[in-house]
Amino acid sequence: MTLLFIFLGTSSREFFEAWFEVVFLQRGFAFPCANPGTLQIKRLALEFSVCTGRNEPLKKERLKWKSDYPMTDGQLRSKRDEFWDTAPAFEGRKEIWDALKAAAYAAEANDHELAQAILDGASITLPHGTLCECYDELGNRYQLPIYCLSPPVNLLLEHTEEESLEPPEPTPSVRREFPLKVRLSTGKDVRLSASLPDTVGQLKRQLHTQEGIEPSWQRWFFSGKLLTDRTRLQETKIQKDFVIQVIINQPPPPQD
Repeated sequence: MTLLFIFLGTSSREFFEAWFEVVFLQRGFAFPCANPGTLQIKRLALEFSVCTGRNEPLKKERLKWKSDYPMTDGQLRSKRDEFWDTAPAFEGRKEIWDALKAAAYAAEANDHELAQAILDGASITLPHGTLCECYDELGNRYQLPIYCLSPPVNLLLEHTEEESLEPPEPTPSVRREFPLKVRLSTGKDVRLSASLPDTVGQLKRQLHTQEGIEPSWQRWFFSGKLLTDRTRLQETKIQKDFVIQVIINQPPPPQD
């Protein structure tokens, strides 16, 4: 139907000029179209190309990049939040942006099966197998910056101000401990000894003692919400047998 619609009202030569220009541009080549006024034909040809073109599965390799300036984890989170808050306002569909955000977080947590399921459920096409360039079923193009997909190799480790200002630990007389289950992005489940007045910052240090994971590498999530170091467990309304997700962003070893 799309192909027939494109041919209506235009010559076959105009169509094929637009078609080949789209194909060449998708592959990084320039193609001088003899009739630059066929913008509508080009758009329809692009949609048809996306619908019938290749759709590669999401690659498991994490993209490596270096920031122009050393960036802390807090600065990286702020940069990502700014993008996700503003990107849907410019172009594309909000539900697709939400799906891409969820898939990006799942892929960064090494849960590629979940990321692929999210993409398939939203009918998102990946021509090159990465989230850097995506298309929805209507042919709309979405581009994600690389800083939303992986941290830079020159990410700076930091001890947050929140961690240094967190309130004192409760006295042992009022501490009622229970086993807290956390699931690492590596797939390993770990049980911590926790109490409701405990802060996330305190539990990060306990996880560091048990597993050797630096607190600055840990990002704690519960019910889809990022938990700050000053958040107390009682504020999360966590109950017995609930699981907290911990994404580990360990910087790569320095290269010689």
